[in-house]
Amino acid sequence: MTWMMPAEFAPQDRIWMAFPRDGYTLGDDAESAELGRSTWAAVANAASGFEPVTMVVDPSAIAHARRLLSSEIELIEAPLDDFWMRDIGPTFVLGSDETDAGTGGVGAGSVTLGAVDWVFNGWGANSWSTWARDAEIGATVADAAGAELVTSLLVNEGGGIQVDGEGTVILTETVQLDQRRNPYLSRERVEAELARTIGATAFIWLPQGLTRDYEPGGTRGHVDMVAAFAAPGRVLLHWQNDPAHPDYAVVRRIRAVLESAHDAAGRELEIVELPAPVTLRDAEGFVDWNYANHLVVNGGVIACAYVDASDDRAAGLLAEAYDREVVAIDARPILARGGGIHCISQQQPSVPAATS
Repeated sequence: MTWMMPAEFAPQDRIWMAFPRDGYTLGDDAESAELGRSTWAAVANAASGFEPVTMVVDPSAIAHARRLLSSEIELIEAPLDDFWMRDIGPTFVLGSDETDAGTGGVGAGSVTLGAVDWVFNGWGANSWSTWARDAEIGATVADAAGAELVTSLLVNEGGGIQVDGEGTVILTETVQLDQRRNPYLSRERVEAELARTIGATAFIWLPQGLTRDYEPGGTRGHVDMVAAFAAPGRVLLHWQNDPAHPDYAVVRRIRAVLESAHDAAGRELEIVELPAPVTLRDAEGFVDWNYANHLVVNGGVIACAYVDASDDRAAGLLAEAYDREVVAIDARPILARGGGIHCISQQQPSVPAATS
């Protein structure tokens, strides 16, 4: 079977999410916990206006989920540690016994929905994380989706990869090559596994992610906080233009890599800068607020907003890049807990009809 991960802007059948449960991520007091639940629910309810949404809910949180979520959203009960579906859930792929020799993608004939079940170890076996239950969610979601399970021994998270649907993947040296994730793997072995599981043939390795992502509670470099494919050959790049922020230097290092890269079709990349929010700091230090971390849905984009002067401009750039309606949601409660809208969601691609 040849597997290929479709681009996030390809047609989708549904969005998968996980609902917040009480614990270290949600918040220490009732007001903070409710803010977290309400924000996750706002993303789910917005996405359900474009396509079906299925929410995995820990049994302890089912009453809150029913209270805050639209009745159109399907609920599936399963034990959870945390609720970052992009990372704990599977990466959906499409498979075929035939390969399109022109693009390296899935060829004609019958197409199978697959779900890559990465090893999840709490973003590198962090002392603050628990993951025994989350490590089972990939298989749980795959079964519920009716997908063929594609097992992998690679410690990886969905937020650590961005693809163009034609074989190009952007990833980060500090994630897949992290000694607390994959201590025995070389770059070549990681690439071989990504070729097997998601059909990658061109690999663009970024040197690092955003500065705050290396603090406690971070992922140590997820690419979905800094870059996203809007189309084959076109990358949306988080762009910090204030020298006072440490990411000013970071994004310029990343841009240099992207400017020298070629995708699976041999193209140079067009880079579209998404302006960083004007806000530089919050109570914890320099922010990692960005607009690159968004969810693409059928006909729309669910985008992060920060009650910031850059919100409208960024929404306009996303609308132009995807030619879709943009729904912006105040994502500050999500970013404060360690991620963004893309991090809490996972798309299930549509399976094309068989051709003869």
